[in-house]
Amino acid sequence: MNNSLRIFSGSSHPKLAHDICDELDIPLGKSRTVRFANDNLFVQIEENVREKDVFVLQTALPPVNDHLMELCMMVDALHHASARRITAIIPYYFYVRSDKKDAPRISVTARLVADLLAAAGVSRVLTMTLHSDQVQGFFRTPADQLSAIPLVCDYFREWDLTDFVVVAPDAGSAKRAGAYATRLDLPLAIGDKRRVPGHSDEVEIHGVVGEVEGKRAIVFDDEIATAGSMLKLAQYLQSCCGVEEVYAGAAHGVLVGPAVERLSQPPFKLVAVTDSLPLPPEAEGGNIEQVSVAPLFARAITAIHTGESVSALFR
Repeated sequence: MNNSLRIFSGSSHPKLAHDICDELDIPLGKSRTVRFANDNLFVQIEENVREKDVFVLQTALPPVNDHLMELCMMVDALHHASARRITAIIPYYFYVRSDKKDAPRISVTARLVADLLAAAGVSRVLTMTLHSDQVQGFFRTPADQLSAIPLVCDYFREWDLTDFVVVAPDAGSAKRAGAYATRLDLPLAIGDKRRVPGHSDEVEIHGVVGEVEGKRAIVFDDEIATAGSMLKLAQYLQSCCGVEEVYAGAAHGVLVGPAVERLSQPPFKLVAVTDSLPLPPEAEGGNIEQVSVAPLFARAITAIHTGESVSALFR
């Protein structure tokens, strides 16, 4: 790797940034972020980046708004320091679920974030497993979306998958769960999950379409936030469908609120997520495993920096 490449990290996930730099055998760029008494942030890049190809890693970890603002300030600082190109590496994209206008007088915030990044000076965006593919079309700059599916599948491929079945939480996630099932050469079942009227955070499981009785199930989704829906589906699979064991996999382990507690109780045996977000301290030593995305992002950074095809990584 030549001397024109620099990688910096915001405060959301420095460990992943260090892991990527280790893969590329380069040091992490020096920067600092200070919070003043009035709650304002101060960001400074502490090395020369003139005419450099710069990558900045920041993921949507709570407090999400603070980390988004820090990313924009770092990009702005790099832009005014005459960086040749600035690529924002966002493993878990900000406001990714706000991707459509499904209620009156609301913001499509995922598109707004794309506009903010462009206004700050981002030349390119590198992200992974968006909630919906349409988000990639929100960017006015080039944007590459990597897939976590091969990484998570490689983790489960090490197992004896006899009598396993892949379960999609609902019809909306069937396509993505189907990609897991195809890659693992397993049958697919689909949960009939419906929102409780008037309670957008509560769901009911009305049934499961597919053969699951007597099998071991892996429930795949794009992300696990509070794990409420996933726990209800797992309990339904065991109590009403005769599933012997339940596992879960996801690209992003958001794991907020009671998520770790819910995933640590029966019927869950193990949960596999990537390290697109850091694991909460309360999850350490439990049944939640992380799969590293550092090698994948390192290969993507190399391809972007050298002008090679990134699409080969999607396969």
